[in-house]
Amino acid sequence: MSVLIKNVSIVTMTEPELVYGYVLIKDGMFHTVNSGEPTDELISEVGRIVNGQGKWLLPGLINTHGHKGMALLRGHSDDLPLHRWLEEKMWPFEAKQDRQAVRAGRDMAMAEMILSGTTTFLEMYHLFMDDFAERIEEVGMRASLMRSMIGLCPKSEQEAKLDEAKLFAKQWHKKASGRIQTMLAPHAPYTCPPDFIERIVEEARHMSIPVHMHLAETQFEVNKHQEQYGIHPFDHLEEMGLLSNVHWLFAHGVYLEDTHLDRMKEYDLAVSYNPVSNLKLGSGVARVDEMLRKGLTVGIGTDSVASNNTLDLFEELRMGALIQKGQSHDPTTLQARDALKMGTVNGAKALQFENLGKIEKGYEADFVLVAPNEVHLQPKEHIISHLVYATKGTDVTDVYVKGKPLLENRELLTLDKERIVFEANEEYQRILQK
Repeated sequence: MSVLIKNVSIVTMTEPELVYGYVLIKDGMFHTVNSGEPTDELISEVGRIVNGQGKWLLPGLINTHGHKGMALLRGHSDDLPLHRWLEEKMWPFEAKQDRQAVRAGRDMAMAEMILSGTTTFLEMYHLFMDDFAERIEEVGMRASLMRSMIGLCPKSEQEAKLDEAKLFAKQWHKKASGRIQTMLAPHAPYTCPPDFIERIVEEARHMSIPVHMHLAETQFEVNKHQEQYGIHPFDHLEEMGLLSNVHWLFAHGVYLEDTHLDRMKEYDLAVSYNPVSNLKLGSGVARVDEMLRKGLTVGIGTDSVASNNTLDLFEELRMGALIQKGQSHDPTTLQARDALKMGTVNGAKALQFENLGKIEKGYEADFVLVAPNEVHLQPKEHIISHLVYATKGTDVTDVYVKGKPLLENRELLTLDKERIVFEANEEYQRILQK
């Protein structure tokens, strides 16, 4: 069915940057993006008409790194460095999670993302990934999914994990009408021996799918790698020939040096910037402004709610831009337009989704509507500035993926919010008592 959204200020993420007018959607794609009023002839041919009433229409936000399977751990542990946080708090709780608990957490995460304007996300996790893919197909979101692998185990177990990850990737790549894509995912250099990472990259090349991995997230991690192997983990990957002929998406990249940034452009790789998680865990601040100036693709991610503690990408954009300015002592660093690109155009490129992240003819009709009526969004004229520096996830009123509504007037259409809240609390208590 065709859908016409009229009377909206359109943030196109292309030229022209802002258009006050309407969009026509056919078969899940933008068919027309135009200024002014639609003609009576066009209106007569449309299946559904939505009056945007002056709302802002922009591409759905894209979250390039996270672990939705950890959603029940929000607030479970705070104020610890990453290695202790994982070993003492996260991994013991995760070991007790079962299918029912993980599903409750993931439903909660999807509801939170939709309600705050995220349409596409990455899930890097190891539990019940097929269940999640089926659930995403039902709910209607777009996602890049992968079975994460930790290689601190015997070779036979490593191979079993890789076989499971490959099977999942083959079964779900470009499924759900193209809304689901897949990657292979060694967890990190500190949890995967070099030869295991090499095996994973070989398979990714063979399957022609990307690789996602945590890299240089903390100084502790980098120091441990250098003590064990005598080399920085990025240099190690390069020395082993693992950066060529495969698309890499690295999460974090906080402790990358000048020489790394200079060489990264040579490879088909991208970085997911996770500012709030890196701040909360005391990990540091990635050199994102320098990455962007060197032409690297940088998207933005929330990481898990256990280390953030929200999935609100508008908050992430604001915080991510402000940190860069403070770190560099330069207010011109990471300007609003570039920050918004990280959450839309760059995110689509980082996750290898084609024709996504812009409001343009021929692009996927994934978009959100923001109501500019609240006091904190006045004067209305400064839309780009407000979207990065003032908008909250709660300002989102409507969310569409492939032209289908998932949220209308703040009401979830494919998820039951009341049930989700009840089950999340029930499951958390049940796992605690195990």
